[in-house]
Amino acid sequence: MTRLRAEDLTLAYDQATVAKGLSVDIPDGSFTVIIGPNACGKSTLLKALARMLKPQAGAVHLDGKAITSQRSKDVAKRLGLLPQSSTAPGGITVGDLVARGRYPHQSVLRQWSAEDEAVVAESMRLTGVAGLAERVVDELSGGQRQRVWLAMVLAQQTPILLLDEPTTFLDIAHQLEVLDLCADLHDDGEHTLVAVLHDLNQACRYATHLVVMRPGGVVAAQGEPSEIVTADLVEDVFGLSCRVIDDPETGTPMIVPAARTTRSESAAREGLEPRASQHHGPVAVHEDATL
Repeated sequence: MTRLRAEDLTLAYDQATVAKGLSVDIPDGSFTVIIGPNACGKSTLLKALARMLKPQAGAVHLDGKAITSQRSKDVAKRLGLLPQSSTAPGGITVGDLVARGRYPHQSVLRQWSAEDEAVVAESMRLTGVAGLAERVVDELSGGQRQRVWLAMVLAQQTPILLLDEPTTFLDIAHQLEVLDLCADLHDDGEHTLVAVLHDLNQACRYATHLVVMRPGGVVAAQGEPSEIVTADLVEDVFGLSCRVIDDPETGTPMIVPAARTTRSESAAREGLEPRASQHHGPVAVHEDATL
């Protein structure tokens, strides 16, 4: 039994159904990455896993029990979330923000302790923000702020971490810094990570388990990237003609989009508009083999 799983979910916002009959098992100890076209339900699934969105049908199970039936603080001790957009209170310092990650461990009988202080310090050390403890969060760069938010999630000391597009709005160097940090956390053997990413090559490079979604909240494939990522899968799900080769740095699958002329000629032969105009939004892939 996996600690975190979604079973036959129907997910909706008001009357707009995003997914129906969605089931996903998150392997324990994995670095699971969820990918798919825009508006296919990736972030919606993550919100359901984090108990931020109540399913209209089906259930998310955490440690064998429906997550909606469990106390908020009990869930917060086992599952941490880095949301897609995070806004810090005005004027708050890095140290104070990271310390908020200890909230689930506080109670009337258990106030701030030396243990809490040590956990906060270690979380800032691991994320490389210890030297920023006295800085105001709003004054930091995007990459620094993302590391601070990740430090706050780490301070919760949860075995399961959910990360909703943790590299959004970051330049490529900072994207890789954040993903390297996530990989380090996974490698310590104490964390299960679930992240939503847009970049297919980054997903293939870092994930130990990949969940590929198509519009309608349908899981098209899941498993190790090397076992499931093919040119046919990418074209079927993303509408992108490509080749899949071995990344020369890691040996993981690497998606190389077909040249514009190749895609145009292929579309002309089939009497179709270029596939780029048919898929559900931009596909973030890098052709540089070092990324």
